[in-house]
Amino acid sequence: MIGDVIGKPGRDAVCALLPDLKREKAIDFVICNGENTAGGYGITADTTAELLQSGVDVLTSGNHIWDKKEIIPLMDEDLPPIRLANYPDAPGRGYIHVSGVTVVNLMGRVVMASLDCPFRTADALLDQLKEEGNGNVIIVDFHAEATSEKQAMGWYLDGRVSGVLGTHTNVGTVDAKIMPQGTAYLTDVGMTGSRDSVIGSDKDAVLERFLTSLPNRLTVASGPCVLNAALV
Repeated sequence: MIGDVIGKPGRDAVCALLPDLKREKAIDFVICNGENTAGGYGITADTTAELLQSGVDVLTSGNHIWDKKEIIPLMDEDLPPIRLANYPDAPGRGYIHVSGVTVVNLMGRVVMASLDCPFRTADALLDQLKEEGNGNVIIVDFHAEATSEKQAMGWYLDGRVSGVLGTHTNVGTVDAKIMPQGTAYLTDVGMTGSRDSVIGSDKDAVLERFLTSLPNRLTVASGPCVLNAALV
């Protein structure tokens, strides 16, 4: 699973590195969080196609999924990006089943939008997947701000899904582990984008905002890139 891909630098990194990584590591299936692929905010049909051509199987998302309005009518079509399953009523789907793997996208509620409860949504989805016979391999992208909420979700789903991998903060954590009941867990996968940045944005623009508290436009940073990912 590849962490949040930030703009063109992040897309270029995936396209350059993923094919070799798949061969070297014998990777069977690739999940990529793509909610920031289009200029740092949102996703489009073109950025979706670019990542799929590089070897990504499923694109997950998060709170920026609707930033590029053109994606909204496409979410009900046969594209592999999925939106958050705990949106109360929105276009698209919150999970997808591809090549024997079910990928679920959920978002936390601590310092985030007030969506439906991700824990109860997970319960309902797992019941539904069991009925469909798609419950063998389940990976959850939990898009959340608070590390405590992410850890809580890991414990809640331990033994019920194959993996709970966190996204959103763009800063990777060092707590990768297999939980007691067998679920792979990582609080945050990190990001794929400019190394010398502030979570993918131009560092000078971010510093100006912190120093002056004045609104300014943040742009995607350039320069050498890093690809953060988790191999389960």
